[in-house]
Amino acid sequence: MQQTTNTILMIRPVGFRMNEQTAVNNFYQKVLDNILPETVNAKAQKEFDNYVEKLRSIGVNVLVVDDTKETDTPDSIFPNNWVSFHENGDVGLYPMFAENRRLERREDILETLEEQGFVINRIIDYTNAEKEDVFLEGTGSVILDRVNRKAYCALSPRADEDLFIEFCEDFEFFPIVFTSNQTVNGKRKAIYHTNVMMCIGETFAVICLESIDNKKERKNVIKHLKEDGKEIIAITENQVNNFAGNMLQVKGANDEHYLIMSQAAYNSLSTSQIKTLKKHSNILSSSLDTIEACGGGSARCMMAEVFLPKA
Repeated sequence: MQQTTNTILMIRPVGFRMNEQTAVNNFYQKVLDNILPETVNAKAQKEFDNYVEKLRSIGVNVLVVDDTKETDTPDSIFPNNWVSFHENGDVGLYPMFAENRRLERREDILETLEEQGFVINRIIDYTNAEKEDVFLEGTGSVILDRVNRKAYCALSPRADEDLFIEFCEDFEFFPIVFTSNQTVNGKRKAIYHTNVMMCIGETFAVICLESIDNKKERKNVIKHLKEDGKEIIAITENQVNNFAGNMLQVKGANDEHYLIMSQAAYNSLSTSQIKTLKKHSNILSSSLDTIEACGGGSARCMMAEVFLPKA
């Protein structure tokens, strides 16, 4: 089993904008006043292209698929929420909270991967849960420690506990459940995706421990990370607001490891945090300001890791 992959699927946006359907519980989204929608999309495309170029320059195999104009999918740039790809050839398809995000699931994207020589053995489809208003948004909701077969999930309107347990049974992960909160207008509210406050690399974990208000749950998360030999790098809620939890470790050329994050995330880190992270991984950052402001997601959300076997 591997924790990191060299192959990433990314979706290039055609109608990117702030999605009003996700803004109800994604408190990181902002309306950019006085900017035309076309301008927002053009800026997002520019950030996307620069980001892809940076990833390719370090030897990451980036498969870019264009979004389609036929559907209104303002968040298609975040494919990790609807699909996950696993080493045994399994693919997970996930139920999405926002109705317009359900249109992001495209069979032709799976066909494209097969054309590239990747093997899909079995599709495990949870999307029927949408009829019951039950959601689990892929590796946005679920953080996988693939080597130690553990899955971490911060419960929220987009991460249902029973469905998470079902996922863990199907994919053979041990479930670790907790609630992670942020302060919104003086009230503690659930963070919408686990991958905003937590990232697991091969030898480390970046996590906002102060967002786990329940001490017992916090202790349990720390216990699991420590027993699996992960060095814990704690980040603050303010750093989470700058997407410092939304990172992903990938493999570049010659199996070199890189921790990918946005420029805003990197800028929010302290010198000592950067020093600790660099002991474990190279760091690559890219400016994603428009995507972060309108989409309320960042570097990690834009990458769907491909672990599928090759034919």
